[in-house]
Amino acid sequence: MRSQTIERNTLETKINLSLNLDGTGASDIATGCGFLDHMLVLFAKHGRFDLTVHCDGDTYVDDHHTVEDIGIALGQAMKDALGDCRGIVRYGNMILPMDETLILSAVDISGRGMLVYHLDIPTEKVGTFDTELVEEFFIAFARNANITLHIKQLDGKNAHHIIEGAFKSVARSLGQATAIDEAYKNEIPSTKGVL
Repeated sequence: MRSQTIERNTLETKINLSLNLDGTGASDIATGCGFLDHMLVLFAKHGRFDLTVHCDGDTYVDDHHTVEDIGIALGQAMKDALGDCRGIVRYGNMILPMDETLILSAVDISGRGMLVYHLDIPTEKVGTFDTELVEEFFIAFARNANITLHIKQLDGKNAHHIIEGAFKSVARSLGQATAIDEAYKNEIPSTKGVL
C-alpha cells in the first residue's frame, strides 16, 4: 500500500492526515474551513486517492494557517507515500472544463518543488474563503511533495468554478502521474536513477 499518515502539531494548527494513493476516492474531511473541505473532497474523488483530513486550526484569526498547513501535510504525505517513486508514470496533465471555466494543469514528480500558477480569480472571497489562499495551498503542497506543478487558467470568470476546476484538474494530473506503469514497475523513471 502506497499510503502515509501525517500528524502535524503547531501552535496554530493540529492536523491528522492520511493519504492512500491506491484508493477509490473516499474521503473524510473536517478542516474547520467549509470551502477547503469541499475542495479536498473533490481532490480525493478526482485523483482516486483515499484521503482523511482532520484539522483544529486558529480559524478565529482567519483560514490562512489552516489552508497552508494542510497543504504542507498533504505534500509530505504524498512524498512519503511515493517512496523512491519506482514504477510511477511520473508525468500527468489535464485540461479540465467546468462550465465557462477551462483549467490546464501539468505535474512532474521531479524531486524539485516548484509551482507555476496563473489563475485570475475575480473576487477576493468565495463565501468566507479568501481566494488568495488557493495559491498558498498549492505552493505549500508542491514544495513539500517535491513536485513541479503548473496550473493555468485558459478561460473562466466565476471564482468558485475557477478554484474548483483547478483542484479537479490537479487531482486528475496527479492521479495520472502517481499511477504505476506496469511495463516499468521496477524502474525509477529518471536517467539519474533517483527522483
